[in-house]
This record gives sequence, C-alpha cells and structure tokens, in this order.
Amino acid sequence: MTDLNYDDAPFAIRDDLTKAHRGVWERLSSPGTWLTAGTRVAIIAEVRNVKGCALCRQRKDALSPYSVAGEHDSLGDLPENIVEVIHRVVSDPARLMKKWYDDCLASGLSEEEYVEIIGVVCSTVSIDTFARAAGLPLRELPSPKPGEPTRIRPHNAKPGGAWVSWIGRDDAEGDDIPRFGPPGSNIRRALSLVPAEAHGFMEMNEAQYLTGVQMRDFSTDYRAISRMQIELVAGRVSAINQCAY
Repeated sequence: MTDLNYDDAPFAIRDDLTKAHRGVWERLSSPGTWLTAGTRVAIIAEVRNVKGCALCRQRKDALSPYSVAGEHDSLGDLPENIVEVIHRVVSDPARLMKKWYDDCLASGLSEEEYVEIIGVVCSTVSIDTFARAAGLPLRELPSPKPGEPTRIRPHNAKPGGAWVSWIGRDDAEGDDIPRFGPPGSNIRRALSLVPAEAHGFMEMNEAQYLTGVQMRDFSTDYRAISRMQIELVAGRVSAINQCAY
C-alpha cells in the first residue's frame, strides 16, 4: 500500500500536505540510489521500533552514550550497522560524534548508503510525527516496489563542510543550483551526496513549512498561523531536540 491519506483525521488536512506525504511514501517504497525498496521500507519499520529498544534507553540516560555497550532490540530485518545508524539518529542525535560516523563506515557502510539511510529516517520521522500530532495512528507501511538502485554518485560531490561528501555551493549544476548552490543553505545540501533524497526531503519540507520564496516574504501569512507563530514553534521544537542548526 502506498496510497497514504488522512481520511480518518478529526479535522481537515490541506490537500497539498496530503499530496506531499503521499509522495514521500511513494518515494520511500521505491528503489533508491543505493538501497533497495525492501531495505528502505525495513528502515521505516525499524525507525518505529526504536522506542522499544532497551539499549537506546540506557545510552540516552548515560552521561556518555559511548560508555554503554550492547545490542539493539531490532526487528531483525536489517544488518546491525544499519540498525545502529537508525537507532542512534532517532534516539540521541544531539550527541553523535565524528568518530561514531567513522566507525559506521568502518563497519562496511559506504558514505552514500549512510546518507540515504539518514534521508529515509528523517522522512519517516516527519510523517510519523505528523500523525501523532494529529492524534492519528501511524500510517500503514508501504509495499516495496521492484527494481534495482541506480547507484549513481553525483560527479561533483566532494568533501566539504560536513562529515559526508556533498555538492558544495560552488559545485552545483543545472536543476541542483536552486537547492544546493549559492542560494541554498547547508541544511539543503546536507543530503546532496544522494540528490534524490535531498530533493525529496526538501519538497516535503516546503509543504510542511514554507517554500523558499515564501520564507523570504515576511509580508504575507501563507499558513493558518502567522509567521511569528511558526518560528516560535520551530524554535521551541529545535531547542527541545537540541538542534544546533
């Protein structure tokens, strides 16, 4: 199933938001750039499984998560190195360190696979958080579609101001320029090593938040609440999540 909808919502959901979320489910259930559709859907399921992991709770409560060893309580459908990325990013992202990332690569993950995993995790968290906020059950998992990953790395991606390689502001070409080039922020190019994930996530973000043009228009309220109210909510949520950005 990929026909995500909010027909059971207790209030009206904007059509463009429903369409954007349906597009996310369609994207995540399709073969990616480096991961199969089956792996991508398994990541969605594992994201939802994190809250029941005893190791994650112990690490979250510890002064340092790196002082607590053990195995994650996983669904058993993914390799342990992928499970580690999912669980740490979902449960305790504010305390991730470069050495942890290096260890993930040393475990056998490529940086391209790592970025795609992060993209799937972030999109899943967004969809599930919306459902919880709306008082709805989590949407049914989509069915994975057949096909193989494209395995195409952008030729202009290179090490820059992040742990992973990305498309820098001076390296963007063609349709990537508005997203990753000089007009774009670092958060827009964070997933650019896997452009399909970067574009997909930002398209969802524009429906949930504002488009680039709308963000720069302070004279118009595009949502049911004012721009000041939007930024107050965003700032508070970022502080609670210890989001340095």
